[in-house]
Amino acid sequence: MSVLDTRIDDLYQQPLNEFTSGRNALAKSLTGADAQRVRALAKPTVVPWAVNQVYWRARAAYDRLMKSGERLRTAQIAALEGRPADVRAAGETHRRAIAEAVAEAERLAAPAGSKPSPDALARTFEALSLATKAPDAPGRLTGALQPAGFEALAGLTPKVSPGPAKAGHYRRPAENAHGTRTGRVRLPPDRDLKRERAEAEAARVRAAALARQARKRDAELESAGAAVERAEAAERVARASWERAHDELLEARRRRSDLKV
Repeated sequence: MSVLDTRIDDLYQQPLNEFTSGRNALAKSLTGADAQRVRALAKPTVVPWAVNQVYWRARAAYDRLMKSGERLRTAQIAALEGRPADVRAAGETHRRAIAEAVAEAERLAAPAGSKPSPDALARTFEALSLATKAPDAPGRLTGALQPAGFEALAGLTPKVSPGPAKAGHYRRPAENAHGTRTGRVRLPPDRDLKRERAEAEAARVRAAALARQARKRDAELESAGAAVERAEAAERVARASWERAHDELLEARRRRSDLKV
């Protein structure tokens, strides 16, 4: 790893409100392509920033999450291919790892006054741990993620269980290395294949609909969070104004009392 990459990693470990000033200071200390690269670094939002802190400051929990996600994905693939797999146990272990990672993220964010959404954290941790490819630069996430759903297993074909054979329903006989036909292989009825394909397509449509709903919910949560932050800021301004007015009132009463004496 280059010295610059190490300094960039340090940047993503800083408190979120110090990211922009730290990035600008780092860019000013560089020239040419290095300076341009640093200036182009995106500031994380609060959820990915908290996820990054788990990677940097609670690596054991992060590693458990990634390993449990890999085991769950392996079990899902095995089940789709018709091989023995305990998907339920792998799923339970993965859910516990996600819960642990969320708790660590909330703990690490608290001292900075940040309150990332637990649901958004869980979805981002799930997406990270079930991805088919590890992130190019772990610890530098800049945006919240959504779990991929069925498309994460794209390219896999579920194994079709053989159904009752129909008379005369055959595949072309296979041949061995010597060109000798080895016999006929019976196929399941067409109606079974059609039904299973229809069920798979329906599952894909449901997964896509759920993904759209999740994205819509995330947008609504983000909008609501921004509204809460604006209201809290307005409350702080109003409270400060009230406290100043109250202090001025008390001071005016004190002066009046002094004059009466």
